[in-house]
Amino acid sequence: QVQLVESGGGLVQTGGSLKLSCAASTGTLSISTLGWFRQAPGTEREFVASIGRFTNYADSVKGRFTISADNGKNSVYLQMNTLRPEDTAVYYCAFRWGLYSDLRNLANVDYWGQGTQVTVSS
Repeated sequence: QVQLVESGGGLVQTGGSLKLSCAASTGTLSISTLGWFRQAPGTEREFVASIGRFTNYADSVKGRFTISADNGKNSVYLQMNTLRPEDTAVYYCAFRWGLYSDLRNLANVDYWGQGTQVTVSS
């Protein structure tokens, strides 16, 4: 079992920024793919960004969000800029074994964090 602990969520005004962090209980991030999903109330969980051999972003966040990783800290981050009310959601850290894993499909996720709330107000 890989445990994922998210932090950094909060309340921010439209146009503001937040940085999410996810710490994994493993020292093997170099052979894994990690990413972020989000889920607003009444909606399905959607892909946001992932990092492994490649980086991928949802079209809705491309150019505004940046995913990065620090293998020494076993952590992945999501820098969110120019936030919009539609970005409001619970953000979940996701882990998949394999450097070439495709996390754009949530069915490929092996482990989930418990989520951190991001609220963007007008």
